Amino acid sequence: MHTSIDFPNLGIHLSSVRDHITIGGFDIAFYGLLIALAILVGVFITVREAERTGQDPEDYYDLAIFVVIFGVIGARLYYVIFDWDIYQEDLKSIFNLREGGLAIYGGILAAALTVLLFARVKGLSAGRLADTAALGLAAGQAIGRWGNFFNREAFGEYTDGLFAMRLPVDAVRGQDISALMREHIEAADGVNYIQVQPAFLYESLWCLLLLLILVLYRKHKKVDGEVFLLYLLGYGIGRFWIEGIRTDQLLIPGTSLAVSQAVAVVTAAAALVLILYRRRKKNRHYR
Repeated sequence: MHTSIDFPNLGIHLSSVRDHITIGGFDIAFYGLLIALAILVGVFITVREAERTGQDPEDYYDLAIFVVIFGVIGARLYYVIFDWDIYQEDLKSIFNLREGGLAIYGGILAAALTVLLFARVKGLSAGRLADTAALGLAAGQAIGRWGNFFNREAFGEYTDGLFAMRLPVDAVRGQDISALMREHIEAADGVNYIQVQPAFLYESLWCLLLLLILVLYRKHKKVDGEVFLLYLLGYGIGRFWIEGIRTDQLLIPGTSLAVSQAVAVVTAAAALVLILYRRRKKNRHYR
């Protein structure tokens, strides 16, 4: 398999980008390493935010354990359910995370439920917990998306734009190559290449922008939970567009509608309604 990744219109040529390293005869996927790094950075930022707001960091260390466990389970289940055709003939592959296959919305939904249960058990404010964790969540997503870069997945349709990414055909999954990409396959030195939108990069940059917005907004929130709702609103807007250009969409069974686009619309709309409703309710309370 050829391992180059190029951004020809930016003049960037990476001759060898492996998807793993080998230590002591054991392969360690970069995807997994980046997910681990994303979790560590997310927890670090969340704990720092807890300290800044006068909360007990120990609560967030405890919460992080449960959120990571159930978040990964939720992300995997979401992916497997909506891509069941791949796994039904090989059930053991469901547990193989080294090649990717985590759907972020599944992780977010599972994490949100975990926060609600944790808050109830510990007698804490679920809204405040979610607000504090939102910063770490956005930062973690920005990092974790680069796992798709090393796996050569989660890319968009053919493009010849500024950020076009060129990949060897034999390095990507055949089902992710669209008809339009096949029409524009280029050959060089005996290797066939496709040129695609780096959707993972767009989402990573969007999450960084969203993190900046959350940092600026957090001191202006009116009620607990508002920062997390703003995260859902902002992420939903970006994800709806980014998911629309991807060629590996998980579709609602029996339809051509991408699951993540439907979830993005619903969560973003619900978040906006809740922000406006809770702000209006807060304002009425102080009249």
